[in-house]
Amino acid sequence: MAETGAGLGPELAALGCAALVDAMGRVHGHRSHVLPLVSPEPGSHLFGPAATISYMPYRDDVEQTSETFADFFYRAVGDSPAGKVLVLSSGGYPEVSHGGGTKLSRAANHGLAGVLADGRLRDFGRLEEYGFSTWCRGESVRWGGDTVMPYAAGVTVEFGGVCVVPGDYVFADASGAVVIPRRSLTRVVEAAHRVDIEDAGSVEAIRTEKNPLSGRRRGHEHDPS
Repeated sequence: MAETGAGLGPELAALGCAALVDAMGRVHGHRSHVLPLVSPEPGSHLFGPAATISYMPYRDDVEQTSETFADFFYRAVGDSPAGKVLVLSSGGYPEVSHGGGTKLSRAANHGLAGVLADGRLRDFGRLEEYGFSTWCRGESVRWGGDTVMPYAAGVTVEFGGVCVVPGDYVFADASGAVVIPRRSLTRVVEAAHRVDIEDAGSVEAIRTEKNPLSGRRRGHEHDPS
């Protein structure tokens, strides 16, 4: 049976991204971590199942002009969008805008947990007002539709060197992001708690450890007199 992450956000926020990445290393052998991103609200965290849109480099001869970002958005989130994380791949251009306050207002309208973009986004001020968490490569002021285009929805995508399958759980905070397979969520969270306990024990042991060099006699310096 598929795992459910309902209500886990605060618990994972308390654990933090690093503990979850360490836990993923114990449960799985593949890369799961994304290096730090930026956010209109750097103190926020993002958690939920991934709803994916794949971007590709723009080509005027293959652009499907009858389809808009809205078409891809609704195919990605399906008929139960609340609580999901909209994941946008880079299309090979992480430095250009993949969306902004207008297109992404749909995420607020339908109760998504937030947006995770492997590219830049526009309108940080507006995104901050929407009430969901946003993490991306940075802010942009220029439209990027002549460089990248949405190409497919609800498909497996590459994000910062990590494979993201629709339905994977995504957690992001100021230290980075981690992608957790849906069926492994319970095991990963349990392992993260063990990591947290072990780290606390290590800190306590280090606090009381003795300096192995203290108390040793120093050699006498040569006196030339």
